Amino acid sequence: MTDVTKITVLGAGNIGGSLAQRLAEADVAREVVLIDIIDGLPQGKALDIQESAPILGFSTKVSGTTDLAAIRGSDIVVETAGIARKPGMSRSDLLGVNAKIVRGHAEAVRAQAPNAVVLVVSNPVDVMTHYFREVSGQPAERVFGESGTLDTARFRWFVAEALGVAPRDVTGFVLGTHGDTMVPILSLTSVSGVPLSQLLPADRLAAIVDRTKKGGAEIVNLLKSGSAFYAPSASQTELVAAVARNEHRLLPVTARLRGEFGQKDVTIGVPAILGRNGVERIVEVEITASERAAFADSVKAVRADLEVLAKLP
Repeated sequence: MTDVTKITVLGAGNIGGSLAQRLAEADVAREVVLIDIIDGLPQGKALDIQESAPILGFSTKVSGTTDLAAIRGSDIVVETAGIARKPGMSRSDLLGVNAKIVRGHAEAVRAQAPNAVVLVVSNPVDVMTHYFREVSGQPAERVFGESGTLDTARFRWFVAEALGVAPRDVTGFVLGTHGDTMVPILSLTSVSGVPLSQLLPADRLAAIVDRTKKGGAEIVNLLKSGSAFYAPSASQTELVAAVARNEHRLLPVTARLRGEFGQKDVTIGVPAILGRNGVERIVEVEITASERAAFADSVKAVRADLEVLAKLP
């Protein structure tokens, strides 16, 4: 059951449109609103999704608009807007352009939906989550980012593929930034309870870690134009459902640290319990010394991007 009346998805591109479809089909809210600056795009995608309701059986109302005022009264807002990566681009290359977009949307949330829980997807997501919270003035627990949930899904699939096992039997997670310094936690990864270190040799594990770090770039290079959206929108739906249904799920998300893992005043991927009000608490798990050192390097990378952001006009 859910008491969520309205979810607004900012951005009607591949991710936003796919997410709106998944949310409608999951029936996690009475209404899903798509907002985009390109007239016709959100309206057309919303109508297309809505016309599938008789076949799929969902009751969610889906609408699209270019008017940011439609964000008013949203229970949950998902920020997907921004330019997508092109081959050769890092997520940090998107910083300046996407910050301008995020600022406008964060101001709209502050004015129109001050009680909303916000999920940030726009890249670089760790920095954009920090910036969205800063501009909107929302409490830290009500603004979190996707990052680790998607990276963990990729990591689990690569492990499952390597072992020839069902993906659902692989458990584990990824800490740190949604970028090249992400940290797949091998020490806490298992397959139906069997430690991963007992199933694969060190060189195979290292290859999986490397592929996980490059997971988004691999798809960008294959597509030539655009970036991933099927797995990202599935990840986002899992996160939104955890909030909407007050599920108290333990999931890796981008959240603001207040001393956890020896870090504070930084927003980065960590395990957190999600409920109706957003991040209920961060779970500081025991990791190895090398994993903790890698996480510290990841924090440095986010702080470096925050310094760049602070210098932008």
